[in-house]
Amino acid sequence: MSSFTDIGPKLLASIAPVVPVADFVDASHAANCCELFNQLLVPSVEVTLRRDSAWQSLETCVREMPDAAVGVGTIVSADQLRKAADLGAAFAISPGLSEELVNVAEQLSLPYFPGIATASELMLAYKLGLRALKFFPAEAAGGIPMLKSLAAPFADVHFCPTGGIGPDNYLDYLALPNVSCVGGSFVIPKPDALTADRAAIVAQLAKVYSPTQQAS
Repeated sequence: MSSFTDIGPKLLASIAPVVPVADFVDASHAANCCELFNQLLVPSVEVTLRRDSAWQSLETCVREMPDAAVGVGTIVSADQLRKAADLGAAFAISPGLSEELVNVAEQLSLPYFPGIATASELMLAYKLGLRALKFFPAEAAGGIPMLKSLAAPFADVHFCPTGGIGPDNYLDYLALPNVSCVGGSFVIPKPDALTADRAAIVAQLAKVYSPTQQAS
């Protein structure tokens, strides 16, 4: 499992600070967001499998953001993992932990971040060789206090918290030493907003992705 141990933490660090968790309405919405993300040099996006059009949106993002790490979220089956790899996904994320999916991801050489919410789940993930994980649902599972508690016994594990992450708390999560990045839907503009006031959206997202803001 050395590939997971070595690659996972490095990849999480490279897609910081905020991974857009995207429930795109359709491929057109994805394309418009990709144009915006390219303008702002956003390093990654996670396309969630919550709609029938999600795979088409993934293909759009892989094509339109060639310099970014485009991943797939809400993975719950081995077939989805295989399809993600076939379509060129840079990583895959699940809401929970499955030993089967960890094994399949390793076979595919696809960086994989399953979600954990408890110390017991983290112990299993650790046994499977994982050192980079999704912490989900972050706020409901204990948030920052929980991550601080997990840091002592698992000092070499890095997290991407998602679930309840927004503009009011994402910097607090990023300040934790065991948090490499956070995932949030708050950086995904709605289709109507993209056409109504694009300049305002650019200004808002620039605050999230500017080096000064990340260091504050």
